[in-house]
Amino acid sequence: MAASETLRQRTGQRSLRIVVGFAALLAAAYVGGFFLFTAELERTPPARVPVADGIVALTGGPDRITAAYKLLQDGKGSRLLITGVHPDVSVASLKEIVPGGSAKFDCCVDVGHMAEDTIGNAAETAEWVREKNYRSIILVTSTYHLPRARLELARAMPDVEISPFPVFQDTLHLDGWWAYPGTTRLLISEYTKYLLALTYGRQSSMQS
Repeated sequence: MAASETLRQRTGQRSLRIVVGFAALLAAAYVGGFFLFTAELERTPPARVPVADGIVALTGGPDRITAAYKLLQDGKGSRLLITGVHPDVSVASLKEIVPGGSAKFDCCVDVGHMAEDTIGNAAETAEWVREKNYRSIILVTSTYHLPRARLELARAMPDVEISPFPVFQDTLHLDGWWAYPGTTRLLISEYTKYLLALTYGRQSSMQS
């Protein structure tokens, strides 16, 4: 009985060490991946923006809309889709955000109200792209959101060329982010969502 009990204890301790070791390995991988994620985020606008069929702005701040509208004014795309607009937000209020008058808005801007998250943005954009028969788009969103947004949009429309255009907020401190609790929380949250999006994609591929 004593020998059997001792064997069970040793087996339990060995299992516990394996579990703890695996958890430590996962934690190290998460932290290492997070540092890599933050290091690879764009810090400056692209030096050259290619001309695409359309431009897509994901809501989440007025800076995204103004940046996308400026690209439209510069002739970088024939139409602009603003996806994920809250149903209570009117077209008139959006016109107040864009620079340089609303002439381009009246002729060349489409407003999508259906999307409630990034996956919804991807679905709404894919439908718009199919309707317009576009083969390329410029994706405009915050720099920290670009990896996940690009992943979801590429998944929804794999045959469409996506050119990312990062937007930067004054409140986001990518350099020295660890000294800014708000930025740190935002980056950790976005990195976790990005990992979940990657995991979901792998599971879907395995099931199909």
